[in-house]
Amino acid sequence: MRSARAEEFREFAAGCTGRLYRSACLLTSGDTHLAEDLVQETLGRMYVRWGRLTKIDNPAAYAQTVLVRTFLSYRRRRSAAERPTGELPDTAPGLTDDPALRVALLQALGGLPPKDRAVVVLRYWEDRSIEETADAMNVSSAAVRTRATRALARLRDALGPSLMESSLMG
Repeated sequence: MRSARAEEFREFAAGCTGRLYRSACLLTSGDTHLAEDLVQETLGRMYVRWGRLTKIDNPAAYAQTVLVRTFLSYRRRRSAAERPTGELPDTAPGLTDDPALRVALLQALGGLPPKDRAVVVLRYWEDRSIEETADAMNVSSAAVRTRATRALARLRDALGPSLMESSLMG
């Protein structure tokens, strides 16, 4: 019985790791090492609860929720001694083939507060509804709408309207 659950989880993890990693890269503004850590933490939390998750209709969506909450939790508890660098890695999977556009988008995302960044990733990268985003972040729908409006305005200022449409919305 226990080995069957473990095998089932291995199949689930293999199927959703890529998507979780791409979302984590966006949440972390291209910090691939932190993205890997967040995915690992997410899968670890999912594994601990795997036997109790049989009642969940969509475990992949639940994993995305766990990822976002893990990211937000990390941002809250981050050591005061850590300082982000102004350098971005050469690659961030799944964003675009244009390196200049990728760097500009990651820099603009990095300039957003963590909760605003999470809203943008969930709403426009993961294509979730306002209600699904609110549930994943454990906030109200009004808070999601407010954060999305504010975040998109900041991105528009940072990227310019034409660049933003071609990168985030296109």
